[in-house]
Amino acid sequence: MMNLQTFMFYLLSALTVFAALRVITSRNPVHAALFLVLTFFSMAGIWLLLEAEFLALTLVLVYVGAVMVLFLFVVMMLDINLERLRVGFWKWFPFAAVLAVVLLVEMIMVLGTSPTSGTNASVAHHAAGYSNTKELGRLIYTEYIYAFELAAVLLLVAIISAIALTLRQRTGTKHQVQGEQIQVKRDDRVRLVSLDSVVSAHMKPDAAGSVKK
Repeated sequence: MMNLQTFMFYLLSALTVFAALRVITSRNPVHAALFLVLTFFSMAGIWLLLEAEFLALTLVLVYVGAVMVLFLFVVMMLDINLERLRVGFWKWFPFAAVLAVVLLVEMIMVLGTSPTSGTNASVAHHAAGYSNTKELGRLIYTEYIYAFELAAVLLLVAIISAIALTLRQRTGTKHQVQGEQIQVKRDDRVRLVSLDSVVSAHMKPDAAGSVKK
């Protein structure tokens, strides 16, 4: 008999596959982005079933809460020509089909040779005080420290490259020079002018010297 956990797993898996297919088949980019958000939510639910709460919360907060909101903002603000996006679809379809078949074969091979596959596989249940966040941090900074540092260096190179691409010199644009702003003096920005006081004809000083109307 199927229990609740198995039913939720199949339900979330079917929802993930459906939403992922709608991402690549939707004609409207906004609809595709919304289906991608649904994919992230369903995947987060699967990770919760696998007792990976930290990864599930990170997926929702980072990708759904930040990346997809920014992506939706960009898609809705830009005037995207849908007809131009469809140009060349059938030209690259054979290559995409071959790539999809290769990825499918690799996934079948990985899942078929997994030590958890088979009828005798059992899911390990941890104690109530178990923290997968602590275990994840231990694995990252001990066994996978070199891979983690390599990924950090690659991300740093990507950030520097993005900044370098945006800092192109454009003619006719105004920009600030921080060095000149720091070295500026008072005489370069402020000029004190001495002006004589002027009293209009209807303003007369009284005996005390104050001006009254």
